[in-house]
Amino acid sequence: MSPLLAVNLGTVKRCRVAVVGAALVVASLLPTSDAQAMGVLKVTSTVTSTVTATMPVLRLTFSAPVKASRLPRLAVRPAVATAWQQIGPNAVQAVVTGQLQPLARYVVGVPGAVRCAARCTFLAVRAHATAVSATPLWEQQLLAELDYLPVTFTPLVDSSDPTQPAAGTFSWAYPHLPTGLVSQWRPGQDNVITTGALMAFQDVHHLATTGVANAATWNALIAAVGARQVDPRPYDYVVVSEGSPENLTLYVAGTAKFHALVNTGISIDPTQTGTYPVYLRFINQIMTGYNPDGSYYADPVTWVSYFHGGDALHQFYRATYGWPQSLGCVEMTMPNAKYVWPYTPIGTLVTVVAS
Repeated sequence: MSPLLAVNLGTVKRCRVAVVGAALVVASLLPTSDAQAMGVLKVTSTVTSTVTATMPVLRLTFSAPVKASRLPRLAVRPAVATAWQQIGPNAVQAVVTGQLQPLARYVVGVPGAVRCAARCTFLAVRAHATAVSATPLWEQQLLAELDYLPVTFTPLVDSSDPTQPAAGTFSWAYPHLPTGLVSQWRPGQDNVITTGALMAFQDVHHLATTGVANAATWNALIAAVGARQVDPRPYDYVVVSEGSPENLTLYVAGTAKFHALVNTGISIDPTQTGTYPVYLRFINQIMTGYNPDGSYYADPVTWVSYFHGGDALHQFYRATYGWPQSLGCVEMTMPNAKYVWPYTPIGTLVTVVAS
């Protein structure tokens, strides 16, 4: 069933019927004969939907013909411009003509009847609360347009309005990145690639780097697309291989730019395999904890980028590199760690593979 299919329920006094994608509410105020005698046309069916820029906010069916041009403005709080459209002799719908804010909550005034003379007046108006939906696909579209993702987005129809999602296609931007990363991309679904990109965006725009798009992040995304504030940094990616010897590869803008020997975690405290976004960074830090024998350590390290729990990329002095020696971290020489650190801002993805 279409979520905006108007249903005439006759003399039903008041009920709620759930339909996919919309809330259907039917209002009946007066018997038809009494209402018409008073110049009042009752609303025989009302369909309200989630507020979007592509679907009607409200659809009304009256007990007699009504011209959309004579209807008063639809009451919406916070205010947003709408327009009535005639969809049948007795039916009209209101569509959004202004800008919407993702995740914002709106209250729509839904009439139960209308009285028409020279102009029409809504009667028995009641409040209907709804919200603007925000989907992972829309989030990915905006991030791709701003170059925070390793994919590009091509809309099917040119549009300069970032306040609504557009139909289009995603294409992988960097063919030389490892297939292990490519396989984790899922259009329209939450995934670590999207989370890392959103954290990078939040970091650039001085928002909390949660990797979750709240209202503030959505507003910033839309404003950035409107102003063409693309990612000022290249798309960076780090792969740590626990092969023999253990090594790190740094990709910058899709190209392998740097290789280095590293040490990962010993068997009793291994480095977690998988893909994770960098979430915390330091130039200098004293790392503290306990060794496997129970002794306490407090080691000064530099050029630190945490990507999973206590696992981090960082400098640490060792006699040799290329085999498991750490307590979960990825250790590098001072020159190598210093070189890698500027390419691992918040949101940078780090993949640890077993071989």
